[in-house]
Amino acid sequence: MVKSMSGANKLSSAAVQGNWREVKRLLNEEKVNVNAVNKYGHTALQVMMMGCSLVAEELLKNGADPNIQDKNGFTPAHDVARTGFLDTMMVLVEYNSDMNMEDASGCLPIHLAAQEGHLCLVQFLATKSRFWHKNSSGHTPLDMASACGRTEVAEWLEEHLQATGTQSLH
Repeated sequence: MVKSMSGANKLSSAAVQGNWREVKRLLNEEKVNVNAVNKYGHTALQVMMMGCSLVAEELLKNGADPNIQDKNGFTPAHDVARTGFLDTMMVLVEYNSDMNMEDASGCLPIHLAAQEGHLCLVQFLATKSRFWHKNSSGHTPLDMASACGRTEVAEWLEEHLQATGTQSLH
C-alpha cells in the first residue's frame, strides 16, 4: 500500500510547479496548513517557483510566514533576490517580508540582488534595505556588485550613495 502524499507535500509540489489553481484549492478546500513543512523541512513559500507571483500572493494572503528562514538563514526574499523576480519581491514586501533579515553570512536580500546583477531589484530594495550594511565578510552590496563585475549595479549604487549623501563604504 502506498501512503498518500501529505498536505504539506502536495502544497509544496503545487508551489514549486507554479500551479496557482492547485495551491488555492489545497488551501481553501483541503485546508492545508500554509506553514506546514514538507518532507524536506521546507514550507511551500520557501520552495515556490520564484517567478510565480500569483503563487506567492496566494500563500501569503493565507498566512504564510514571509520571514521564515532555512538552515542557511535564507528567507524567501533572499531566494527571490538571487533569482531576480521583481514582481515576486513586490508581493513579499506587500506582505511584510523583512528586507533587513540577514542570512547565515550576514547578507541581506539586496546583497544577493547586487551580486547577481539584478539592477531593478537593487533599485527597488535600496529604499527598503540598509544598503550600506556589511555582511560577515565586511562587504556591502556595492562591494559585492563590484567584485562580481556587475558594473551597471555598482555604478547605480555609487550614484545612489552620493545622491542620498551617504559616504561610499566601498
